[in-house]
Amino acid sequence: MVWRGWRGRYGRVLAAAVGVTAVAVTTSVWSAQAGPAGSRPGRAAAARPAVPEVHGPARAPESVPVAIAHASDRGARGVNITVDDGPDPVWTPRILAVLREYGVKATFCMVGPQAEAHPALVRAVVAAGHRLCDHTVSHDTAMDTRSESYQSRQILDAERMITKASGGVRPQYYRAPGGAFTLYSRELAAAHGMRPLGWNVDSKDYERPGTDALVATVKEEIRNGPTVLFHDAGGDRSQTVDALREILPWLKRRGYSFGFPVR
Repeated sequence: MVWRGWRGRYGRVLAAAVGVTAVAVTTSVWSAQAGPAGSRPGRAAAARPAVPEVHGPARAPESVPVAIAHASDRGARGVNITVDDGPDPVWTPRILAVLREYGVKATFCMVGPQAEAHPALVRAVVAAGHRLCDHTVSHDTAMDTRSESYQSRQILDAERMITKASGGVRPQYYRAPGGAFTLYSRELAAAHGMRPLGWNVDSKDYERPGTDALVATVKEEIRNGPTVLFHDAGGDRSQTVDALREILPWLKRRGYSFGFPVR
């Protein structure tokens, strides 16, 4: 689909940009899930290797389901705002300011090297009461075609980068780039306390169709479910910032409340 194609190109650009960082780190150490129908089918794996352990302080991971989350912890009138691909030094602070203005908490799905490069922003997200989500190292939208060892490195290395950048706060969710989940990646994330996270409403802000179009998309599609996808990285996100200023109070006036995806 168009979105995934765009994301694929963006993923390849981002992967090239962060390739050196990703290699250095690994050496030393949601169609778009746009509805409650479930996940993309994963690849069959006759002999699945044991889930690798995270290096570092021992912990007992929370028990979370492997099914992809779409629902809100605020119930039928809840909305989950999710923000992908950052943090970004220009747009993340502006989105944080809008969320603060309207008293809304969101879930930020971060790319590992972006978190590593901007730890102060990661900590600002946490300090404001938002939640973290692992969005892999290189944003590879073909993750569902890659080997399990590759998927493992992408997910767990990003988890470590985000946790370190946050000062020890671990991601509570895992969102596959472009929705490219597999059964293995969902099991792996869940074993590390990260609920696989989908979405119901794709704002399509990456297409920059104009603020009015973004607002119209969310207003029309919010009936599909509570989890709404926006972006704070990957280019000019001024339309996203402006759209949020209209969408958040509009949702409040219609009796919606804002929460987090279920875990």
